[in-house]
Amino acid sequence: MYSAELDGIAAELIEVEADLNVGLHSFNIVGLADKALSEAKERVNSALKNSGIKPPTKENRRITINLAPADVKKIGSRFDLPIALAYLVASEQLKPFETSDKMFIGELSLDGALRPVSGALNAAILAERNRFKEIYVPADNAAETSIIGSVAVIPVKNLKEVIEHLEGIKIIAAYPKTEVNPGYSKTLVGLNEIKGQAAAKRALMIAASGGHNLLFSGPPGTGKTMLAQSINSLLPPPSLEETIEMTEIWSAAGLLNPAESVINFRPFRAPHHNASLTAIIGGGSIPKPGEISLAHRGVLFMDEMPEFHRDVLEGLRQPLESGWISIARSRKALTFPARFTLIAAMNPCPCGYFGDPEKECRCTANEVFRYHKRISGPLLDRIDIQLEVPRISISELRKENEDGDENPERGMVENARRIQRERFKNNGFNVFTNGEMSSKQTDQIIKMGDEAEKFLKETLEKNFISARGYYRILKVAQTIADLENSPKIKMEHLAEAFQYRLRIGE
Repeated sequence: MYSAELDGIAAELIEVEADLNVGLHSFNIVGLADKALSEAKERVNSALKNSGIKPPTKENRRITINLAPADVKKIGSRFDLPIALAYLVASEQLKPFETSDKMFIGELSLDGALRPVSGALNAAILAERNRFKEIYVPADNAAETSIIGSVAVIPVKNLKEVIEHLEGIKIIAAYPKTEVNPGYSKTLVGLNEIKGQAAAKRALMIAASGGHNLLFSGPPGTGKTMLAQSINSLLPPPSLEETIEMTEIWSAAGLLNPAESVINFRPFRAPHHNASLTAIIGGGSIPKPGEISLAHRGVLFMDEMPEFHRDVLEGLRQPLESGWISIARSRKALTFPARFTLIAAMNPCPCGYFGDPEKECRCTANEVFRYHKRISGPLLDRIDIQLEVPRISISELRKENEDGDENPERGMVENARRIQRERFKNNGFNVFTNGEMSSKQTDQIIKMGDEAEKFLKETLEKNFISARGYYRILKVAQTIADLENSPKIKMEHLAEAFQYRLRIGE
């Protein structure tokens, strides 16, 4: 029988072999099985007995189950179903059938019912790549697995049902292809609900349009957290390709809800600042995606950014640049996708009131300096937009919001993303936003007038800007031009992009 093992988020083909030999009863599973998998023999025994089938415990023979390749560690309970079927065919309780075009995954309960497993979609992608015709999965996993329409998904509720299907007694109809209807992110607060802060709203709109990283700094209570949460009201629905990418990650992590089998909105992840490095970037004894991968194609919000552990912040440097994270282990290295938009918020000092015109700061100069040093220069250099959020006056707080379109900015963001998609498609680039472009792609795409070229040259001569900062300014300027439907970058687009590179605290 054929099954699949998760290797990070990629699935790897596993062959399940059964052999019955003369001798005293024994039931052994070989092939680097972990504890949960080695216990499969007990689940298989009880599931077969309670389904009215002769179990291995009634056999006075040596039963050996081999999981190949033998040097790949097998983890979890997804092999219960293929082990049970391999035993039934070997013991001649199930008629032999063609196995080369079928894949089986599923955990057995003691009464023979099938429980859902993680990574069903990942297994379906593997089945499609290896040209399998059918994949047998627990009924609760059928909806996510059926996103891949080229492989017939057979939803199985219990062991007896799959046996009757394979013997042709009672055929199980293939699950219909799951139609993906991309939607908007679940919004905690809308941008229109926030009063004042026009500059911060503008920065959010640019970040949402081009996938640019953003850092807010300001005193407590100025609305930094609300502003960050409101980006969900701006983000457009993901494409089908992005939906499959996100669902694949969440399925591998075992976080898919059977009621919502597809991640059809851009995720918003907000880990607490005491989260560990493994929780943020992924890994562990059983490698799983971390917060940066769960935020893939969405937003990672880091409130009180300087309070995060230093190793966590420095661990963000590679994924912010490349869009993926590589986790090295003694035996091999795993790669997880991590193309997210970072939205961060921080106070200007430990007490929060440095530079506040209304409340005096109690921190010493050394304390303020050390607080800012918690975020390293190389990490700040990867944040495209850095903005100070001032306190809002009481009169502005009491002002009522204007009537009209509740969210006109969303339409502008969607139009800017459409312009980017068409531009990348015409140039043959496999990227989705301006923030993802490489330096080479940026050089090929960027077009600016003579006045803008002159302004850029003069600005670079007067200010020290790294090569990374130079390209990030160009990307942000291109996004501002896209928001204004401008075919070329103008001087005012560059000027606005440059002011966002003025580092917090400088």
